[in-house]
Amino acid sequence: MQSAQAVERSTLNGKGPVASAISRLSWVLFAIAGLVFVAVVILLITGVLKKPAGRPDRLGIYRSNAAEQRIIGIGGIAIPLVILAAIFAYSLRDMVTLAKPDRAAAVTIDVIGHRWWWEAQYQDQGVITANEIHIPTGEPIEFKLTTADVIHSFWVPNLSNKQDLIPGKTNSLWLQADKAGTYQGQCAEFCGDMHAFMRFTVVAQTPDDYAAWLANQQQVAATSNDPLISQGEQIFLGSACVYCHTIRGTAASGTIGPDLTHLASRQSLAANTVDNSPESLAIWIVSPEKIKPNSLMPGTDFTPDELKALIAFLESLK
Repeated sequence: MQSAQAVERSTLNGKGPVASAISRLSWVLFAIAGLVFVAVVILLITGVLKKPAGRPDRLGIYRSNAAEQRIIGIGGIAIPLVILAAIFAYSLRDMVTLAKPDRAAAVTIDVIGHRWWWEAQYQDQGVITANEIHIPTGEPIEFKLTTADVIHSFWVPNLSNKQDLIPGKTNSLWLQADKAGTYQGQCAEFCGDMHAFMRFTVVAQTPDDYAAWLANQQQVAATSNDPLISQGEQIFLGSACVYCHTIRGTAASGTIGPDLTHLASRQSLAANTVDNSPESLAIWIVSPEKIKPNSLMPGTDFTPDELKALIAFLESLK
C-alpha cells in the first residue's frame, strides 16, 4: 500500500499568478526584515563599543546630545515609517491580484468541505467528483467554497492563498495554473481527528486534456458483460454502500459519501491518503480505520469472493 503524499507543497514555488504574488511578497518582506535586522545589530554593536561623549551628570548618566537625538528620531521613527509605508504600498498590488483575476473565470467549481474529504461540483458541466479537482491550464478558475459541517480551509500552496469554509456562508477564491501538473491541497483549519488527512489534489491539464477528462466525467457508469463485474455491481447495490454513495447510471444515489461514478479514474483514495490501487481499495472497504483512523466510513464484512467481485466492479468505474 503506497502513500499518496509525495507531491510538492510550497508557498515559495508559485505555479500561477496568485501563488507567485504571495511568493514574491514573502521574499520582499524577508529581504527587508533581513536588512533591518542587520542595521539594528550594527547600531547596537556601535552603541556598545562607542565611548560616550561628554561627561556624566551627578548621577553618573551620560545624556544624549542634539545630534544623537536626531539620529534616534530619524532611525527610530522616520525610517520605520517610510519602510512600513513602502511595504503597505507594495502589498496593495498583490492584494488586488488576490482579490480577482484580470478576466472572467473560465470555470466555476463549487467545493464543499466534509469531515474529512472534499466534494467538487462542476455545476455548469454536470460533473461531481471528490478529492481530485481538474482544471485547464492558463485560465482563471473560480471556487465557491462552502462546508457541510465544521470550519475547513481550502489551500493549494503552489497555486493559491488560503480561504476558510464557514458554515452557512459561501466564500470565493480564484487561482490559475500556468503549467500542467498535479498540485497538493490541504485543509488548513483544524477540523477534527483526521484534519491532517483531509487532503486533495488539483490536476492542471492542457485545455484539450481537460476537455477529454470532462467529457468522460459527464458519462454515467459504463455497463459490462463481464460476469465478475456484474456480480460486483449487484453486491454493491445490495449493500449499505448505496445509502452513502452515488454511482450515476445505477440505483445508488447516496449523498453522505463521495460520488463513485468514476472512482477508478482518480489517483488516490481516502482524501489523498493512499494511492488508488486494488489492494488499497480492498483495505479501505473492509477496514478503513487501518488507512484513516476515526474515519466516518464504517467497515464491512464481505466474504473474500464478494470483495473480489466488488473490487472488480469499482475498478471498472473509469
